[in-house]
Amino acid sequence: MTTASIPTSPAGNLHYDRATIVFHWLTVLLVVGLFALAEIWGFLPRGTPTRRLLQSLHISFGLLFAAVFVLRAVWRLAAGRRLAPAGAGWLRLASSGMHGLLYLLLATQIVLGFLFRWAQGEPFAFFGLFDIPTLISIDHEQRRFIGGLHNTVAWSIIVLACIHAVAALFHHYVLRDGVLRRMTSSR
Repeated sequence: MTTASIPTSPAGNLHYDRATIVFHWLTVLLVVGLFALAEIWGFLPRGTPTRRLLQSLHISFGLLFAAVFVLRAVWRLAAGRRLAPAGAGWLRLASSGMHGLLYLLLATQIVLGFLFRWAQGEPFAFFGLFDIPTLISIDHEQRRFIGGLHNTVAWSIIVLACIHAVAALFHHYVLRDGVLRRMTSSR
């Protein structure tokens, strides 16, 4: 796809389209929820029904997150509204770098989640409706390494997402440039 075929916003349109906004906030909810589930079950004894339930929910919502991420990326590349960069110079560079890094880490986290589950050799079900088949055989001994990476990437995403949120609030309350409103309303 050439840059000439990528839809851009008209000069007067300062907001993302509804689908882009929904994908953004759904991603936020899923990332925070997945992180919270993992952190909460860490306080529970191994093998308890509540811990297993939280892990099962984490897996199912993780699969939902993978689908949302793919749909979001396809939408962004194919049909999502493009807005002019919010800033210039180092602000533009920081914004582009932050978004690129977040997308890279989110994609990496999805891959690590699949690899970790396959390394565990346990069922990989979506809300009990269907199982995800094992596509790659992974040595069970690799699960600690992959699990550690999955945890490190999760914390990295949370830290960067917090920085991203603080930057949005800085734009809104200090710079007063409308950047936050671009992602809160399509009008």
